[in-house]
Amino acid sequence: MKKAYKAERVSWPVTILLILGLITVIFPLYMALVIALKQPSEMTNSIAGLLSLPKSFSLDNFREAMRVTDFWRSLLNSFLITFINLVISIALHSVIGYVVGRNRGSSKFYGFVYLYIISGMFVPFAILMMPLVKQTAQIGIANMAGVICCYVVFYMPMNMMLYSGYLVNIPLSLEEAARVEGAGTWKTYWSIIFPIMKPMHATVAVLTALGTWNDVMTPLVIMSGSGMNTLPLAQMTFQTQFGTNYNLAFASYLLALLPILIFYLFCQKQILNGVVNGAVK
Repeated sequence: MKKAYKAERVSWPVTILLILGLITVIFPLYMALVIALKQPSEMTNSIAGLLSLPKSFSLDNFREAMRVTDFWRSLLNSFLITFINLVISIALHSVIGYVVGRNRGSSKFYGFVYLYIISGMFVPFAILMMPLVKQTAQIGIANMAGVICCYVVFYMPMNMMLYSGYLVNIPLSLEEAARVEGAGTWKTYWSIIFPIMKPMHATVAVLTALGTWNDVMTPLVIMSGSGMNTLPLAQMTFQTQFGTNYNLAFASYLLALLPILIFYLFCQKQILNGVVNGAVK
């Protein structure tokens, strides 16, 4: 006898929302790819002309975009800023989140420190922009080092909040057992707590990397005049007072998207593990 399988009910509202969400993601990517592959002569103001496929597929726009933006040097600058910021942020912010998270429930001082650092999330960058330009110039770090220092400070409130929140899922008995074995606080953290927070490290890395990689304003105001460009700064080459070369611009945007997309795909599994572990513990 054949087994009778009960048909599962389809939740149409959820399905429709998922389809709409998929369209909102796929459509801009389709437009960017199509425009990047087209020649300027194929660009029209009509919707049908914009949505139509290019007459011939060519990578000339990508090659020209790489030449105009000095792609490899700009890519190296963006990579160095993002990588150094990630290393410092994960090492420093995780320690701060650990110290504050473990003590703010029993100490008013650490409770104040937590609120003080978190309040930095509500300060607009426009208020800090001019003081930062002047201070970095006076100190002599109006360069890549100054940009990295600013990023480390900018992402401290969010990252500390994430780390201190994740510590709730880590039982204190692990630290107590380590102390019984003779391990100090510093060794306990780096040997036990830091590896356990690996899913949160991946989450912090992706959020911090996305913000750092795509940021324009901080490198623009601090590194202005230094002759160094990040990828977002180099892409401003295509925008002038007389118009915008959309074909080269979109080709450059897609080239800048690839590295951070690959990085996200590598970290995606750890992010999902962090969400699952946070829900189960």
